[in-house]
Formats: sequence, structure tokens, C-alpha cells
Amino acid sequence: MNTSILVIDDEEIMREILDALLSREGYRVRLAATAEEGLDLARAMPFDAAIVDVMLPGMNGVQALDELKKLDDDLPVVMITAFASVENAIAAMKRGAFDYISKPFKNDEVLAVLRNALAQGRLVAENRALRQNLQAHANHFGDIIGKSARMRQVFDLIIQAAPSRTTILVNGESGTGKELVARSLHQNSQRADRAFITVNSGSLPPDLLESNLFGHVKGAFTGAVYPKKGLFELADKGTIFFDEIGNIPIETQAKLLRVIQEREFMRLGGVETIKVDVRIIAATNVDLKKMMEEGKFREDLYYRLHVITVQLPPLRERKDDIPLLVQHFIEKYGKENNKPNLELSAEALDLLIDYDWPGNVRELENVIERATVLTSGPRIDADLIPDHVRSGRRFQMPQFVVPPEGISYRDAEASFQRNLIESALEAAGGVQKRAAELLQIKPTTLNEMIKRHDIRPRRKKAGARSDEPDPQPETVTADDAL
Repeated sequence: MNTSILVIDDEEIMREILDALLSREGYRVRLAATAEEGLDLARAMPFDAAIVDVMLPGMNGVQALDELKKLDDDLPVVMITAFASVENAIAAMKRGAFDYISKPFKNDEVLAVLRNALAQGRLVAENRALRQNLQAHANHFGDIIGKSARMRQVFDLIIQAAPSRTTILVNGESGTGKELVARSLHQNSQRADRAFITVNSGSLPPDLLESNLFGHVKGAFTGAVYPKKGLFELADKGTIFFDEIGNIPIETQAKLLRVIQEREFMRLGGVETIKVDVRIIAATNVDLKKMMEEGKFREDLYYRLHVITVQLPPLRERKDDIPLLVQHFIEKYGKENNKPNLELSAEALDLLIDYDWPGNVRELENVIERATVLTSGPRIDADLIPDHVRSGRRFQMPQFVVPPEGISYRDAEASFQRNLIESALEAAGGVQKRAAELLQIKPTTLNEMIKRHDIRPRRKKAGARSDEPDPQPETVTADDAL
């Protein structure tokens, strides 16, 4: 049994009794004589349940309960009271305690209450995991849209990594949605009700950046008229997200490393050590390992950040997600611009799918927002797709491998011509004039080639979408198709 129990009780004899009783049942037990000691243990390692005495020196048991719930709202806490008073029990239950037991207690009573508490804790965890799995197997996870295999992997990693305190590095090109991943990690953690703070790394000079991160005392520098709390203090018990962490100056990296390792820092110009419980999520679009090898990024910080890595694929590697993203942005900007129920034409969608999106999802969003604003009807057609996207289509010559025995050049050329014409006719819906325009040749030339290769084109029904199955082919002559 790997179930771990935290016991906080100021009486040594009670700690010994509970330690012996619970250890005999196979539980892993950690003991604390004060609330402060117990909270330090809870910050350092996860527990499945806690047993807390109501009457403690300094911070009392009910206050300790509040702090434990801040660390882990799902942690089942059983209170012990020497005064079997309803008032104490009700106060603790209202603040989130699972149950209470009175001194003197029977061993069986303690074990029964603890088993029930652990069962509830497992049920809560299973329900959360089920909700996350249902969300991840839909076409979105939080605000992240996608159904491709690459994005499913990202969703699964978020589910696994979110509950822990572990530092996470999100890799991906600009515009892939790294901050959305960071927010999903925060929202699916036990810190979801606490602060999520974003730091735009490197956009400030080192001194100002450190002042923003760690705060400063009065007189720390010219203009520091008042003391100021930093972002780490504001993010206590929550999450801090470093966007483009590779831009952080090398001198600031050492101080960031100390916060990760020691969970403490000093304000700029100060001498007092401030302790914080902050989860760090960092993002980068550069190769941090290469920067480390070039001496531009600290090696020790690199390995501290590189515990769990979420690799976000660029949009060009998950084109299956483009229709979903397009629909999401059309609904979003249609609502903002009072243009509900907008549709995208099949030709416009084809243009979007064929483009490589160097700016990734952010660039696609901008294109759809522009088209939504400019359209005057209920439909977004290809003419509303920007020229750089329309001209982004690139023909790629297929790669040929000549077999050892050789190949007939004339046969290969004829086969290539036939395939190219058939592809152009399919793209043109069987209309030869349009296919000739796509191939940039005269319609008469295309007509002759069709006859020479004995190609029987298929005409698509008007308005058919490119993702719909082809209708039953209708046989037409070359002249009919002109």
C-alpha cells in the first residue's frame, strides 16, 4: 500500500499511537508536532489524507485545515478533538473537513473514518480524471482546439502533468498556442482557483525585470519611492508562466534558478528571504539546448526546466485540425461582429488547407477575423482569402526512383502527363476550361491531350464540397466538357 497519511498532533503519545496504528495497516505515515511543520511536509510531498488535532499550539487545527485545503482542495482531512463538542465539529466540517473523531478514540473508529475519507478522495480524483478524458476526446481541451493524433498526445500529457507541482517546458513555434497549454495545465491543477500570471520574458531591462519578478524595497533604485511586491509573491499558491524564457538575461537566470530550487527569493535591495509556493511553466520557440551550448542559457536552469516537455506541433503538421479551427474562429468573430451563421466556401477552405501557415494558429485566426469583418453576405468565399495565402499553394514535383533495370522515359512521361491532367480535371470539377486555366495551357491543347490519353473526366455536382464523396461519374465527351 502506497497510501500516505499526514498526522499533525502536538501530543507525542498521540503521534506514537497513530503512527503505530496506521503503519500496522500498511499506510505510510509522516508526523508533525505543529501546524507549521505539517504544512511544510504538505508542500514538500503529496498526501492522500490528513489527521489533524483541533487544539494545536500557535496555528490551531481549524486554521491548519484552511491552509491544507489551499494546497490541495481535494485532500480529505479528519479532525481530532479532545472536546466532543458539536461546535468544534461543525466549524471544522463547514470549512471542508471530511469528518471528526473524539479523544479518547477506538482504533477501529479511526481506521473506519480514514478508509471512508480515502474512498471519497479516490472518487473525487476519478471524477476529475473522467471529466478530463471526456474533454480530451472531444475536439477541444479547454480553449485548445484539435482532434489530430499530435494534439491528442498533447491533451494526454496535460492530463498527466497538470496535477503535479513539476516545472513544465512548452516547446513550439510562435503562434502555436503555448500560453493556452500553460493555462490548461493551471486550470486542470489543484491551483486552478489561484493566480495565473504571465511574464513576457526579456521585454524589459534586467533590473526592471527583476523588480517585476521579485519586487523591491523602498530606495532599492532611483524612483523606488515605495516598496513593491513582485509577480512571484502575487502568484503564491498559483502558477507563473514565462513566455519565451530564452529571452531572460543570463544574470536573471541565476535568481530564477534559486526560486525553483529553494522556493524563496529576496526583493531587489532587500535582505529578507520570502518563501513562495509557485508552479513554474515556461515556453520557448528557440532551441534552449543550443543556447546552453553557446553559453547563452544556464545549464543548471535548462535541466531544471526540462523535467516535463510539451511539444506543440506547428499547424502545417496538423492540417486535419484546420476545419475545426476555422469553424471556431468563424463562430467567435461572427458573434463579435453580429454576423451569425456564417459559412466558408469549399474553395476557400481548400486554400486554407493548402497553405503552410508560417504564423501557425495565430495567423489563421487573423485571416478568419479579416474575412468575417469584410464579408457582406452569409458566406466567406475564396476572394476574401488574402493574396499571400492564395499564392501560397506550391506544386511539388513527385520524387521518382529509377529501378536497377531501367525505365522507359516515354512511358514515364506519358503516365505523368495523364496523372497531372486527371488531377487538374478533378480539381476543376470536370470542367475542362477551368482545368486548362489551372494547368496554364489553352483549352484546345488540353482537349487534344485528353483525347490522346483517352481520359474520361468526371464532373462534380455544383456546390459539392471537396470533403464530400464524389457523385457517380457521368460520362462526357471532350467537347461536352468544354
